[in-house]
Amino acid sequence: MAFALAAMTLALLSPPAGAQAQEPPKAPATLAPALAAQGPAPAPAPAPAQTPPAIPPQQADVYLNQRLLITLKAHLLERSPADRAAVAQGLLAQAIERGETEPVTLWSGPQGLRAVEVGGRPVFYLASADLAGLAADEAAAAERVRLRVQQALAEAQEARDPRRVGEAMARVVGTGLLAAAGVWAVLAARRRGDILLRLRSMQAQQASGDPGRLRHPSAAASGGVSLWLPQLRTVLSWLLALVAWGAVLVTVDLWITYGLKQFAYTRPWGEASEQWLLQTLRRFVLAIADAVPGLVTAALIFIGARLLTRALGALLRRVEQGGPTLGWIDADTAGPTRRVGAIVVWLFALALAYPFLPGSSSEAFKGVSVLAGLMFSFGASGVVGQVVSGLSLMYSRALRPGEYVRIGQTEGTVAMVGMFATRLHTGMGEEVVLPNAWVAGQSVHNFSRLVAGGAYMLQAGVTIGYATPWRQVHALLLEAARRTPGVAAQPDPFVVQTALSDFYVEYRLCAHGALNAPRRRAEALSALHANIQDVFNENGVQIMSPHYRSDPAQPQVVAPEDWAPPLRARFEADSR
Repeated sequence: MAFALAAMTLALLSPPAGAQAQEPPKAPATLAPALAAQGPAPAPAPAPAQTPPAIPPQQADVYLNQRLLITLKAHLLERSPADRAAVAQGLLAQAIERGETEPVTLWSGPQGLRAVEVGGRPVFYLASADLAGLAADEAAAAERVRLRVQQALAEAQEARDPRRVGEAMARVVGTGLLAAAGVWAVLAARRRGDILLRLRSMQAQQASGDPGRLRHPSAAASGGVSLWLPQLRTVLSWLLALVAWGAVLVTVDLWITYGLKQFAYTRPWGEASEQWLLQTLRRFVLAIADAVPGLVTAALIFIGARLLTRALGALLRRVEQGGPTLGWIDADTAGPTRRVGAIVVWLFALALAYPFLPGSSSEAFKGVSVLAGLMFSFGASGVVGQVVSGLSLMYSRALRPGEYVRIGQTEGTVAMVGMFATRLHTGMGEEVVLPNAWVAGQSVHNFSRLVAGGAYMLQAGVTIGYATPWRQVHALLLEAARRTPGVAAQPDPFVVQTALSDFYVEYRLCAHGALNAPRRRAEALSALHANIQDVFNENGVQIMSPHYRSDPAQPQVVAPEDWAPPLRARFEADSR
């Protein structure tokens, strides 16, 4: 049987038909026994009637002591790669049992066939397909496989040596104690740093005397700037904890990697862990190096945007403070234009810098960008409506800070017209915040727009029956306005009769608020109403709207001699 297998091997290695006849090279003396150990070759299967579908090539790995030696891909003597790998595993195990692990050599035959020999005995053969992709050429690939086998056999012998295993255990325990000491030192330094941060914050708090504002002790007496805040201390504490735990994880990983490499059986795992750590650090460093040009470009873009917004802000602040106007931009629209311009410039800068940011071309970054865009589109519709309404109020100049207005049922002084809401200060000591979208849909009564000098209008209405002369009512209302400190003498107050109702006449007193009057219009109105009541009471005129059930016996008219009340002279003088 051995002779037949040797003949088949020589036939396989002989030159193809038609080539010049030459003496085939001799195989090593151990070739036949090694091939014989693989058993007889199975009989060839009869040719099928139809061509079977293509079967993907099979592969089989040869491992020794957790280390990959070779991935077999070729069929030799009609043996599959799996059968060849099983035979190689068995021969390597026999070599280890016999203690014949040296030397490890290569045998080269014709047509690229090679064999790895251990102690002069071949353990497995290598075809060209088995060596593809391992190195630049087949000779270098075969040498690489030989070195792997030699290293794996040496580690197998090391794993059987109790003395070397004991030495490895001692080294692992010693380095473990050093790693534990290092971890303890790092955690102790972290705790000490946290304590120092707390003590420094408490000292600065005691020196400043303000628990919400912490200052450096040396700067407290001179009123220096704030250096320590609770939020800053929290951030520093978290950064310190992050650095400390990162150092602990690196220390533990290095010790585990070192411990795995000390034992022959786990050495491949330690080398894989070391390679992973080195490759991770290498990728990290290369990623930082690759990101530096993009970050520099993005930083330059943001610096340019910052300079542009500062120049635009300085120009528009001059306009806002009463400087020269720029076309359609005046003091009222300079503020919103400055804010809108800054937003537009930063959005444009972000769009320009986006391609240069690290990871902007990754699928994860694109997915997050799409998700953020969808969230903004669905959730910011109301916000965008508020902003548009606020801009329309600003640029239409419907409201200005300091004007006294009535919006719906709310009346007060305009404190601010913002992007999202308008703030009113009422005369009752309260601030009312009105959404801009709601303000844009309401009628706005402005009591300050038509009054020069920053004053405002005061109006008070009464209803008096037809039995009271209208001239007397006019005179009484004007007298009440004269007595009120919050009413300006110039321009003159005046009275209008707004309606002749069924039972009474509606009178409305219109006056200008004095510049030295309180800013709260409600106080001036309250004083005016009180003076109206006093004047009417002094002259015996009741402020009451009559309602009667039937016509009186005598017509309710005013005789001509009664048209001039006691205050006629003053009223006529005021009219002149």
